[in-house]
Amino acid sequence: MQRRDFLLAAGQTAAAGLLATAVSHHGHVRAATTERKIKVGQIGTAHAHAGGKMDALRKLTDQYEVVGVVEPDAALREAAMRQAVYRGLRWMTEEELLNTPGLQAVAVETAVRDLIPTAARCVAAGMHLHLDKPAGASLPAFKKVLDEAARQKLTIQMGYMFRNNPAFQFCFRAVREGWLGEVFEVHAVISKKDPDSQRLRLAEFSGGSMFELGCHVIDATVAVMGRPERVTPFLRRTRPDLDTLADNTLAVLEYPRATCTVRSSLIEFEGGQRRQFVVCGDKGTIDIRPLEPPKLLLALETPREPFRRGYQEVPLPKMPGRYDDQLAELAKIIRGEMEHPYPPAHDLAVQETVLLASGMPVD
Repeated sequence: MQRRDFLLAAGQTAAAGLLATAVSHHGHVRAATTERKIKVGQIGTAHAHAGGKMDALRKLTDQYEVVGVVEPDAALREAAMRQAVYRGLRWMTEEELLNTPGLQAVAVETAVRDLIPTAARCVAAGMHLHLDKPAGASLPAFKKVLDEAARQKLTIQMGYMFRNNPAFQFCFRAVREGWLGEVFEVHAVISKKDPDSQRLRLAEFSGGSMFELGCHVIDATVAVMGRPERVTPFLRRTRPDLDTLADNTLAVLEYPRATCTVRSSLIEFEGGQRRQFVVCGDKGTIDIRPLEPPKLLLALETPREPFRRGYQEVPLPKMPGRYDDQLAELAKIIRGEMEHPYPPAHDLAVQETVLLASGMPVD
């Protein structure tokens, strides 16, 4: 699997710490459009990231024209209409949105159970997608959507929020260029503490926290290591008297000469502060902790300009927003200005690994 190319700024300051350029030899480049602004709509407001995605789309006024939003559930629609991020938008049916003249892209932000059926309808209508995660509970259904999008030369961008995080981009570049030597260990943790009111919703899928949260760092682990040879899940329920939610989870991903662990819980106080992604090789280590806003420590056996031997903090540029860079990248892909850095084979390997790590079937 090809890795992304990155350019490291020579400066020592945080503002000039890292410049990332996404380059890939996978996927399709569509012919450039004559219109710079991409007409986009959103289907669904139920996903945890729905409001954040709409906020980013509306901020990127030089990239997107938001034509409307779809929410068939009356209660969810009324709740969304009270949020500032949706103020002034046109509320439409899915049929109205998909038949909007000039529409090119849709952000699919439904409840997880509805993501893939909705994506399939959008692809059938010829739309590029920003598809939130995880990609449903059926691997064959997801593969069918990926295959149809590829046949139509449409882009599907998965909503994994660390792909454009500068710390992860630095990590992917360092691994690809051999800075860390042979990677023998990845240790990832992504947890939080959810209120009781959220537990029943999250218990819908047996994978629990691994399925809901762990998928983000599984995406990054597969970006570093590729598809694992074997995945062993460990799902624990700390409150079986209350519900069936797997709220304390661990997965071990096995490779020929490496092991990777992914931990995700929904019961850790201030869990966001201890979220981490650590990659260890025989010539160096990268330790990202916390993940947002990112802080990165780099250990090198051999100096790499401008970095010295030993442990040091790497200055990182400030992110404009969690989703801004990713959605700006999608506009470039749609306009034919760059190739998609995450090809369908990567997304399929990630989803297979997510399901296995969640103790869920893949057939």
